Amino acid sequence: MPRRNRSKNQQTTITIVRVFAIVLLLMGAFVAFRYYRRQALEQEQVRQAELAKKEAAAKLLKQKKDFIKKVAPVAQKVDKGTKLLPSITIAQACLESNYGQSDLAQKYNNLFGVKGTSKTTSAVMTTKEYTNGKWVTVKARFQIYDSYEASIRAHNRLFQEGTTWNKNQYKDVLNAKNYTEQAKALVTDGYATDPDYATKLTNLIEQFNLNQYDN
Repeated sequence: MPRRNRSKNQQTTITIVRVFAIVLLLMGAFVAFRYYRRQALEQEQVRQAELAKKEAAAKLLKQKKDFIKKVAPVAQKVDKGTKLLPSITIAQACLESNYGQSDLAQKYNNLFGVKGTSKTTSAVMTTKEYTNGKWVTVKARFQIYDSYEASIRAHNRLFQEGTTWNKNQYKDVLNAKNYTEQAKALVTDGYATDPDYATKLTNLIEQFNLNQYDN
């Protein structure tokens, strides 16, 4: 083979190798770009999800605090001069009405799930009750109130007057010396069937420093 042709073939081979190397580099760069772009997108999605979660938590916390600010002065006024602690009333309202978000609270100002009998002053609603060791969904008639204050006054009156079958139904609640004892007495005296009711109330009181309203 003439030297000229051999040199030409070598140059062609070198050119092909270079082109192939460039193609490989470009492919590698493209794959790397896609990989890091996907990583960046995933990280941004995670960041956005965490941000949305924090915003939702902050919104929920504000909603809870706004509800407490609304009912706390009413509970203080109504419970003043009685043995029922405002912190207990506020915590019960928070727990039983889901901070004012339950249908009962929003539609009928019923903060404590008080049952009713009259068709003119009550409404049928679906609710959950703890019976025989488990939660069950039932339909029941619940009292309608014209305001939160009316609901809280009825709540306080229940503890002062007791039930129709036992006027001393809640004597342990009224004789309790602090919110911890009063929360436990609510279960002892049969107000709540949920075995964790007292703990839930105590946790709420301590989380939001509700005992400040007892002074």
